[in-house]
Amino acid sequence: MVDYPKPPFPQPPIPYPGRSGEMNPKPDHGEDSYRGSGKLTGKVALITGGDSGIGRAVAIAYAREGADIALSYLDEHDDAKDTAAWVERAGRRVVLLPGDVADHRHCASLVEKTVAEFGRLDIVVNNAAFQKLADTLEDIEIADWDRHYAVNVHAMFYILKAASPHLKPGASIINTSSVNAKNPVEQQLAYSSTKAAIANMTTNLAKTLGPRGIRANAVLPGPIWTPLIPATMYTEQVETFGSKTPLGRPGQPAELAGAYVLLASDEGSYMSGAMIAVTGGMVTI
Repeated sequence: MVDYPKPPFPQPPIPYPGRSGEMNPKPDHGEDSYRGSGKLTGKVALITGGDSGIGRAVAIAYAREGADIALSYLDEHDDAKDTAAWVERAGRRVVLLPGDVADHRHCASLVEKTVAEFGRLDIVVNNAAFQKLADTLEDIEIADWDRHYAVNVHAMFYILKAASPHLKPGASIINTSSVNAKNPVEQQLAYSSTKAAIANMTTNLAKTLGPRGIRANAVLPGPIWTPLIPATMYTEQVETFGSKTPLGRPGQPAELAGAYVLLASDEGSYMSGAMIAVTGGMVTI
């Protein structure tokens, strides 16, 4: 068992959307620990928000399980290149696809470029997210509310609408929801509500796409140590981040990779509509 760091963390604020290299302590994405066993051999995965955090951990794990990767990200080019290097070290192909998933045209192009590059699409991981805190209802700017839904919810619909014609029986959709879907946080009204929407949409997708042999599931992370945390949360929250979980620390991105691999692989062939909570013991009921 890895002895992961516990708060307090000496982490200053960093500019949004955050870069991995600016984090202290450094997050673990499984660079030195994840061992693949061919669970995704021959498959192609499109991962949004794939430059860092959970997305990077998933990309590394998928590549080591045998998948080629289409990596979608906003504009964090250095982080994306680092993630791509790990994919290539695993002997897999990767294509970098920068741009804003709030734009439906870009979402459609993500799918088109993935299929053009690899000839197929088997796994869609909707992981990109926007978060901005607000102390009161009045403090939530309308533009920020709209941005939450554009990135977290609308983009998922845009991508899946474009991907649907390319998904064959056995394909897997994995959406990153959050423990906030069940236990909303006061300063994250907009963010928490989008994560509840993602969970609801996932359940509906499982029903809608099940007859085609396509599975849809969600992962509900608890507090995970990613660049989004110091880039969007208050300094005092970052310092003690994850300390209130039963394990007394935040999770590392690498600790979610196994859930995403299971849901993408044939070992999860009867899992659809599932909500897998990875929360360090936080209750999600």
